[in-house]
Amino acid sequence: MFRNAAAIYLHLVGPLQGKKSGASLTRCLHQTLTMAKQLQARRLDRIDYNPWVEFAKLASEEADVVNLGQGFPDFSPPEFAVEAFQHAVSGDFMLNQYTKAFGYPPLTKILASFFGKLLGQEIDPLKNVLVTVGAYGALFTAFQALVDEGDEVIIIEPFFDCYEPMTLMAGGRPVFVSLKPSPTQKGEPDSSSNWQLDPTELASKFTSRTKAFILNTPNNPLGKVFSREELELVASLCQQHDVVCITDEVYQWLVFDGFQHISIASLPGMWERTLTIGSAGKTFSVTGWKVGWVLGPDSLMKHLRTVHQNSIYSCATQGQAAVAQSFEREQVHFGQPSSYFVQFPQYIQRCRDHMIQSLQSVGLRPVIPQGSYFLITDISDFKNKMPDLPGAADEPYDRRFVKWMIKNKGLVAIPVSIFFSVPHQKFFDHYIRFCFVKDESTLRAMDQKLQKWKAELTP
Repeated sequence: MFRNAAAIYLHLVGPLQGKKSGASLTRCLHQTLTMAKQLQARRLDRIDYNPWVEFAKLASEEADVVNLGQGFPDFSPPEFAVEAFQHAVSGDFMLNQYTKAFGYPPLTKILASFFGKLLGQEIDPLKNVLVTVGAYGALFTAFQALVDEGDEVIIIEPFFDCYEPMTLMAGGRPVFVSLKPSPTQKGEPDSSSNWQLDPTELASKFTSRTKAFILNTPNNPLGKVFSREELELVASLCQQHDVVCITDEVYQWLVFDGFQHISIASLPGMWERTLTIGSAGKTFSVTGWKVGWVLGPDSLMKHLRTVHQNSIYSCATQGQAAVAQSFEREQVHFGQPSSYFVQFPQYIQRCRDHMIQSLQSVGLRPVIPQGSYFLITDISDFKNKMPDLPGAADEPYDRRFVKWMIKNKGLVAIPVSIFFSVPHQKFFDHYIRFCFVKDESTLRAMDQKLQKWKAELTP
């Protein structure tokens, strides 16, 4: 053993011989140990940039800013959810240990019962439900399980920004199709329902190489709730081309103005080819718990279980126990005025309306969302008035505008161009995204910033 240690010492310190006094041992050791091989796996090519890191950093560097960019509530979750978590932490000591790999049994059971009624299916808690580390984990598991090298994945723009890198990491090729706004009457506010897919263009994206179609309803960032007619078109194309539908429905309980959320898995012939993804974070305003789930047929789910058992294996038990208890409470109150799923969207709709009126006061033109945490607003008037904001020549205008707004107006938003593929970003760089799922005090702070901005605009 000592001979081996001596050999290692000589190998490392040998390069010091003959060097000038003052040469750093640390530097020499570093030079000796630095690897010449490329460390980064090829699947990470082109996906290292993350806009959330960039804009969160910008926001943190400025004093007295109101963060309306990131999608999380800054108010307390419902009392019953907090109590459920406290009980999970302080109650049964075995909840400190591993639970079943594919989900805490009371949670998979209540998810099967609750969503089985909504989807019109007999859902088996063991075969048709998988609990994951948030909806993000559910998406990653689905892509890794089903997308192979060269497979095409159709993604609707604007899209939640992880869909593209997750496709690429799995070896797939993203194929984009854009929602496009219909013209509105002068003075009439735009609505997310005006943004439509062209049926002919959509059909043209399906080929023999298409493996999956990614649906997000209500949509982030647009807030569009897809209608039954739109979903039937997607369902028909998926069935015609034998394509799996991965549907991200984390905002399904946040739908406004009488619109209705419809799960595509509930349509005829779609349960057999659909993975439905949900999130406790968005459902109960507990984004830090990171509890998500996937529902689907065993023919698909068995492949997700293979990925899950060889990566995450199991998720935190106490968070799952709290979510299970919260759903059990909701199942009793479902459809009644006492239901959180009734009360919460009513409250959030008031927050949305508050933000819309405030943004309009400074000349921003919000696109009224039908659902989700978010709205986008048209900044075309500002682009016309001040087109030469600081930034790189090829940097989309909305990114430059958000940076200017953070620094000069103390308001944080997210540029909408990040939710589009690179070739299409230039066509949608006159929108920015705000999150309105915020406490009243945050919205009042926003009002103060906007009123100051309005005063500066007044001649």
